[in-house]
Amino acid sequence: MKNNIIFLTFLVCTSFVSAQRISEKELPNAVKEAFAKKFPGTKVEHWQKENVNYEAEFDFEKAEMSASFDEKGNCLETETEIKISELPPAVKTYLDKNMPGKKIKEASKISDAAGKITYEAEVGHIDFIFDAQGSYLSQEDNKE
Repeated sequence: MKNNIIFLTFLVCTSFVSAQRISEKELPNAVKEAFAKKFPGTKVEHWQKENVNYEAEFDFEKAEMSASFDEKGNCLETETEIKISELPPAVKTYLDKNMPGKKIKEASKISDAAGKITYEAEVGHIDFIFDAQGSYLSQEDNKE
């Protein structure tokens, strides 16, 4: 029992360390400038520091988005919420087979710095990641 409590405490502390809300004043200037250049006139809802990188959550061109930057202002990844119907058909096929009766809550299109596209489908507390054709890549528990 004591080990379980210690383990749970460790998990909670780790989650706070890995992603932590910060104010814009705490951002490196390079990150602020890169965001303003990539998304002109856009107001950030909130910033988070995730390990050594920075993530902005915001609305841009009528879409909910997030963008991750390193401390030098390099954009590492953007994630744009999309309609579930915009996922590649293979995603629905995979989820129907592997998560029968479960519905997709949210869907996103992710583009990394090299332009590689992946898709994310949230089912329950799990984020399923797929390549551009809809082939399964991985999954992550998103309980927070």
